[in-house]
Amino acid sequence: MSLDDLDHALIAALRRDGRAAYGDLAAQLGVTRATVRARLDRLRASGEVAGFTVLTRADLADSPVRALMMIAIEGAGTDRTVARLLAMPAVQAVHSTTGRWDVIADLATDSLTALDDTLARIRKLDGVVQSETNLLMSTRRAAPAR
Repeated sequence: MSLDDLDHALIAALRRDGRAAYGDLAAQLGVTRATVRARLDRLRASGEVAGFTVLTRADLADSPVRALMMIAIEGAGTDRTVARLLAMPAVQAVHSTTGRWDVIADLATDSLTALDDTLARIRKLDGVVQSETNLLMSTRRAAPAR
């Protein structure tokens, strides 16, 4: 089954909130509730969406391949570009920043090939003029405050 941008955006929205109502998803995606229902039914029937589960913050941090992509955006299209980034399943968060880069995308994929595909999709977005990506090799966490 071939997924289009709306399918990817729907999956990304469900990854952020697997219990979101059709109406909420429709509002986020700019489509009708019937479209959301039909798309989700098709994704489930094809096996593309196998089920719904809870993901904790720690689950997201444990993806096999993690990266930070610094992105320069030309013109006034930052909001549109950020919305497109957030619709991609591999994008966990987008941070605004100061300095050379306009935004930093926090990426998580299950393989280097999937990361490469995501980087290529991001670089093709209208307005993206330059990027730099750093792979996260290991993560150390601070001890919880007492």
